[in-house]
Amino acid sequence: MANSLSARKRARQAEKNRRRNASQRSHVRTAIKNVLRAIEKGDKATAEAAYKAAVPAIDRSVSKGLMPKNKAARHKSRLNSHVRDL
Repeated sequence: MANSLSARKRARQAEKNRRRNASQRSHVRTAIKNVLRAIEKGDKATAEAAYKAAVPAIDRSVSKGLMPKNKAARHKSRLNSHVRDL
């Protein structure tokens, strides 16, 4: 456990940030899974709606530093190509 006052504060901040990051990461993963579920069902309208909801969530994760921009672009590209193939 941290002993100095500043180290204790930093530990508190790290825990708060870890919880926030985990929540936001979960939100993005859920958005991606919603698109994949709609694609598996073959429902193009639902898949397009889920994709349009997932893109801002993915972009938000990049701006908050949770995901590298190339990984986000890869996710968006692959999801979009699957939706278009329906």
